[in-house]
Amino acid sequence: MLDKLRIVLIGTSHPGNIGGTARAMHNMGLADLVLVAPRCEVYGSESHARASGADALVSNAKVYATLEEAVGDCTFVVGASARVRHLPWPMLTPRALGERLPGECAPEAAQAALVFGREDSGMTNGELQRCHAHVHIPTNPDFSSLNLAAAVQVLAYECRLAFLGSDAEDTETPFGVEWDNPPASHDDLERFFDHLERTLIEVDFHDPDNPRQLMARLRRLFMRSHIDSMEMNILRGILGAVNKQSRALARQENHDGNG
Repeated sequence: MLDKLRIVLIGTSHPGNIGGTARAMHNMGLADLVLVAPRCEVYGSESHARASGADALVSNAKVYATLEEAVGDCTFVVGASARVRHLPWPMLTPRALGERLPGECAPEAAQAALVFGREDSGMTNGELQRCHAHVHIPTNPDFSSLNLAAAVQVLAYECRLAFLGSDAEDTETPFGVEWDNPPASHDDLERFFDHLERTLIEVDFHDPDNPRQLMARLRRLFMRSHIDSMEMNILRGILGAVNKQSRALARQENHDGNG
């Protein structure tokens, strides 16, 4: 399970936090560190010094320009956030996250990611909406500020506890049997949401100039459903059929109008 767990840092501004994160990960047996648009030097002396022996994780850290690239192959994405949201999203405690991970990581093609935002502003609403769920560390409300590496340490610890408490051979799948298709990847979902939005605009159901959080709510719905690859193909096929019929109707109306 731990081999299928990626730590993603967005917009990190201090190299010491990259090194501290690497150290926290190595303590808990995690090794996949990914950085999105870092705002500091990644591979310099300070990040390596703060890694305190986990230098290899810093040296091997991959850097991407966007969150979509960083989690494109992931099937379960969780965003760490203390942000108060106008649109509620599935929320996990650190302990509940650890308990859920064995099931999420059970499929052969599974890949999970824990995403952490910027030190000064966290994750944007758009980034949070690309996550299946959010996790919140219940800190002291009178002093809730938590160092980035410390936040990674808390969640990595809960994930390791879940790993140590699970027997790989006896872990039950969520439905009692092995699921018949692998989960859809983050890339699959993003292509679907793009196709869905274009289709809803085409059939005059969605006005992008007056969105009313429609796409955010649909994201929440489908993210919560945890779609598999076959279900994704079905949904894309339905949208394709709607596109075909909509365009045929438009051509007919245009022909009748010209006639």
